[in-house]
Amino acid sequence: MRGEAEAVAAAQAVAREHGVPCDEAVRIAAGSNVLVHLKPAPIVARVMTGTVVLHEDPEQWLAREVAVGAFLAERTDLVVPPTDIMPPGPHQRDGLWMTLWEFVPHDARPPEPREVGRSLRALHTALAGYTGDLAPLSGIRDWLEQLLDELTGEDVDRLRAQLHELTPAVFASSLPAQALHGDASFGNLLRTDRGLLWNDLEDVCIGPVAWDVAGIVASARARGHSEHEFLAGYGEPAVEGLDTFLEAHALYDVIWRAYARGR
Repeated sequence: MRGEAEAVAAAQAVAREHGVPCDEAVRIAAGSNVLVHLKPAPIVARVMTGTVVLHEDPEQWLAREVAVGAFLAERTDLVVPPTDIMPPGPHQRDGLWMTLWEFVPHDARPPEPREVGRSLRALHTALAGYTGDLAPLSGIRDWLEQLLDELTGEDVDRLRAQLHELTPAVFASSLPAQALHGDASFGNLLRTDRGLLWNDLEDVCIGPVAWDVAGIVASARARGHSEHEFLAGYGEPAVEGLDTFLEAHALYDVIWRAYARGR
């Protein structure tokens, strides 16, 4: 995985090409990818240093993320918008792909589960109107297959068998499908003066809403929050197949962590 200094330098180079001052740029987060605040400009670059390896066509993948972000920002106050100071991307510099987003001041207070539920329901309502090209949820299954191909050890066959067992009910589900966030979690929400804002739309896809709901329930459980409060906020009707989708999220987490350790 490429380093943080390389990510900052690449983001600055792209900003300078468009006449955007960014001499005070700082890394504000680093995990699978690196987030760079291009100070003093109110722009955050999401530089793909980790998850880009999962995609044969990073440009198309990131273009979908920007398109969905722009669609939602034009119609709702639910997401961090793509920047309008310069083209939001995708951009490539020195082998690193990135997209550019508005910097939104936020605080570290965790959101309450019930308000997260209401926000996700509103996001799903807005996303239901998106008709652009998106990959199916089965694409996430394909990514997991790729990661398993990179792993060694006695657990790989067991994990692969679990993935195949879950595929019909989750990744090839016959449940109604629509555009999804794809990686819904407490970590991808910002508390701001505008309310809760969703970000990190890189995994947008088409599938049952249970995928996003299960992601938040798993995130709530990991933080010791009440999933019942979240589900009450999300509202009726009950989410069909939730337990199976929770199993799939747990498997996703195990495979990703194993891959990250090996990398």
